[in-house]
Amino acid sequence: MKITGLVCAGVLLLTGSVAAQDGGKPIQKITIRLGTATPGGGFPLYGGAFAEVMNEADPTLSIEPRNTKGSNENIPLLETGQLDIALVAGEPSYEAFMGIGRPRTNLKILTAMYSNPGMFVVRADSPYRTIRDLVGKPIAFGAKGSGLPILSRYVLDGIGLKQDEDFKSVYLDHAGDGPAMVLDGRVAALWGAGIGWPGFTTLAGSPGGARFIAPDSGEIARISAKHSFLKPMTVPAGSYPNQTVPIDALGSWSFILVRADLDDEVAYRLARALHGAEGAFCRKLAQACETTAANTVAAAPGVELIHPGVLKYFREIGVVK
Repeated sequence: MKITGLVCAGVLLLTGSVAAQDGGKPIQKITIRLGTATPGGGFPLYGGAFAEVMNEADPTLSIEPRNTKGSNENIPLLETGQLDIALVAGEPSYEAFMGIGRPRTNLKILTAMYSNPGMFVVRADSPYRTIRDLVGKPIAFGAKGSGLPILSRYVLDGIGLKQDEDFKSVYLDHAGDGPAMVLDGRVAALWGAGIGWPGFTTLAGSPGGARFIAPDSGEIARISAKHSFLKPMTVPAGSYPNQTVPIDALGSWSFILVRADLDDEVAYRLARALHGAEGAFCRKLAQACETTAANTVAAAPGVELIHPGVLKYFREIGVVK
C-alpha cells in the first residue's frame, strides 16, 4: 500500500501535512503511537530519546511516546491495534513469540533495543552481598506489568528460588518509586536491568553509595543451563556512578515490537531512519549505542520474527542475506 494520503483507518494515524519538496506538493506526516512504560523507568527514557532522534531523522514521521504499564500491557495494546510500536522486555517477548502461558503472538520486531543484564542493588552500608543473603527480605522487583519481574523470576528459578515465596516481593505502581524505598529501608534491595537504568543510577549516585548483587559464576552457569534464552552479559565498569569494576550477570535483549499489520513501507522507512540515525541516537543515550541493525539480526530469536519491511531494508544494506 503506497503512502499517498490517508492510510486505512486502524492502520496508522495521520496528522496535518508537513513542508517537503516532492514536486511542490506537501506530503502527509505519519503519526505513530509508541508505548513505553511507567514514569521513572528505563523505557520512558529510551522512548523519549528514540522519538526525538527519529522525528529529526525523518520529518515525515511523528512518533508519539505514551506511558503505559509496561511490557505486559504493551503486547495486548499492539495486538488490538491501540499502539503501532512499543517497547517490550526480552522475557515477555520470548513468552509471546513461543506461546508460553498464552497463544503465540503475530507481532514482529522493528529493532533490538539493548541488552538487559539483571541484578540487584542495595545500599552500600547494608550487610547483603549475595542473592542468598536477600532471601526472606522485602525486595522491590519492579513495576507491575513491566518485564523486570519476569526476568527476575527466571533468574531466581534457575538457582532454585521462588520469587513470591522465598522473598517478600514488592511490585511498584511506578518504576521511579524503587530507589527511595531502598534508601529509607522499606525494601532491602531493588531489582533492575540494563546499562544506564535510572533506578540504578539514582542509588549508585546517592550520598551513601550502593552495591550491586548479581549471580556468581556458578549461579550464572546453573541459570543458563535451565533457561538457555538468558545469556551471560557484562555491565562495563563506569556504567553507573562509582562502579569501578565490570559486573558479570545475565539477561536478554529488549525489543521494539510492531503490530503485525503495520504497513511494509512504513516499517521500511522506520528501519531506514533508525539505521541512518544510529550515531545520533548513541550520542543522546548510552543504552541506545546497542540499537543497531546488526544487533537486531543477532538478538532476534528467529529472522522470521523481524517485520518484512525491516527485512527488506536489512537486505539492501547487507546485514541479512
